[in-house]
Amino acid sequence: MNSIPNLQEILINIVTGLIGQLVSFVPRLVSSVIILLVGIIVAKLAKKVVQLILTKVGLDRIGEKLNEIDLVRSLDRPIKISAVIAQILFFFIVLIFATAATEMLRVAALTDLIAGVTRLIPKLIVAGIITVVGLLIADSLKKLVISLCQSFNIKGGRMLGTLVFFFLFVITLINALGQTGLNTELLESSFMLLVGGTIFAFAIGYGIASRDVLANILSSFYSKNRYQTGQVIQVDGVKGMIMQLDTTSITLRTQDTITVLPLQTLQTRNVIIYESAAETV
Repeated sequence: MNSIPNLQEILINIVTGLIGQLVSFVPRLVSSVIILLVGIIVAKLAKKVVQLILTKVGLDRIGEKLNEIDLVRSLDRPIKISAVIAQILFFFIVLIFATAATEMLRVAALTDLIAGVTRLIPKLIVAGIITVVGLLIADSLKKLVISLCQSFNIKGGRMLGTLVFFFLFVITLINALGQTGLNTELLESSFMLLVGGTIFAFAIGYGIASRDVLANILSSFYSKNRYQTGQVIQVDGVKGMIMQLDTTSITLRTQDTITVLPLQTLQTRNVIIYESAAETV
């Protein structure tokens, strides 16, 4: 006949086992806390030293250029590159010590989680560098487009420059996200489809609206060697001396008035060129 298990003995064994596990766990817990505290102290010291060195080197000048970008300025949170890098270094050091602390606890799941976050930080740093460089390049091209549009007297230059900026910024952001290991194929295809449709619609609308301006600009390349300031011409019933010849218009001075004509008039109307200013009316 089977004997009935001794309940008291079973409970004693369970309690004894729990106490034994607790006794062996407490030293590991204390060691883990000590390791983590040491890591925090080391990280704080490294943060202060690195931020001081980067400030002395002058790395914050990049942050000043970033703060001049309209998109960054709208956030109303000035960027200080030395502080950002020092803070990233702080978390990186803390995570390294936290990995060692969790290994001391012998909790594999927690160790793997922290180790995964630690491996992600270098990727985030690369993504951050790509974003910063992309922002600076996008802002430089924006200013270039605005300057070119102003030099050619093309209206809407700021809007066109802003579109160029956001186009390059989104491309930069997608590449930065790809560096972190995220799958950006769907995002890339959707963005390119959207950009393609927008550019097509914009090109048609802007081309129709600016055809006269573009015609004047093309006329400037044809007219710059044929006509010069000081010449006396008669065009479209107006006779006078050329005062100014720019990329979109020609300014004639007659005896009583100053007349400004679109530059394409020189190609669409009969033009009489006089040899001297003495022949003006």
